[in-house]
Amino acid sequence: MKIYTGRGDEGMTDLRDMSRVSKTSARIEAYGTVDEANALVGTARPTGHDDVDETLERIQNHLHVIQADFANPAPEDDDPVVTATHVEEVEDAIDEAEAELDPLTSFVLPGGSEAGATLHHARAVVRRAERRAVDLAADEPVNGEAIRYLNRLSDALFVLARLVNARDGVPEESPSY
Repeated sequence: MKIYTGRGDEGMTDLRDMSRVSKTSARIEAYGTVDEANALVGTARPTGHDDVDETLERIQNHLHVIQADFANPAPEDDDPVVTATHVEEVEDAIDEAEAELDPLTSFVLPGGSEAGATLHHARAVVRRAERRAVDLAADEPVNGEAIRYLNRLSDALFVLARLVNARDGVPEESPSY
């Protein structure tokens, strides 16, 4: 398969159904931001913690499904879509990580170890992806489970950043007001 085609040189791109849209369309913005988040999650791996890395690998695969889901304005029965099961998996990851952490008593400044800081960054990008998806959903049909997933995922990445930092012995910092 050839990597470049030249078909996007005029600012248009193909969706999964082969319809052409502007590269600035809400749909492209939504799945492009998910792609950016996926790349950041990949940057955080390996964290040095096998269980966290396995969770992040599953998350990356889920994000790839969301990209396919958002790139398809009219999914058919056998097309990849995010389901409630994906949301439950990320909720389970949150619960497992929180069980190991001290309860949160204040806001936390993003940062810490390299992996922790990268997960905080990924969390912020996922929040942007969620905003882009909600914007898309205002005008076009969008799988609501994908939006729910992004909402939960930002929480999961926050908790995983805290977990990695705690395991690495990096103390959390609270903002000073």
